[in-house]
Amino acid sequence: MIKTGILNPTVLDLLARVRHTNTLVIADRGFPFWPEIETVDLSLVDDLPTVAQIVTALRPNFVIGHVFAAENVKAANSPEKLARHLAALEGLPVTYLSHAELKQRVPHAIGLIRTGDTTQYGNLILESA
Repeated sequence: MIKTGILNPTVLDLLARVRHTNTLVIADRGFPFWPEIETVDLSLVDDLPTVAQIVTALRPNFVIGHVFAAENVKAANSPEKLARHLAALEGLPVTYLSHAELKQRVPHAIGLIRTGDTTQYGNLILESA
């Protein structure tokens, strides 16, 4: 029995299939459904869990080489909410793209984890190192 770290077997299965330079989408609650991408839906209620909480949980055992985020996240959220959202990315290289450019990268991802996050444009694409 797993006693620490990520306990969700579906998330563990998804993570086990991510290889060097593959990507994983961590999405907010409003992100559209993509039928061609395996989706693990962890949303429970508004802001539970958040994108930042998922990234924080992944970091000890998932080597993130790069992060892609929507440029819109900066203007669409309060400075306090943006700071909480981006805190989980500390020390990681982040490239900001237009929302449309970010969505163009989604079909190439290994999978998607949906959260209950209400951060506008809070979706992230994590590229493994």
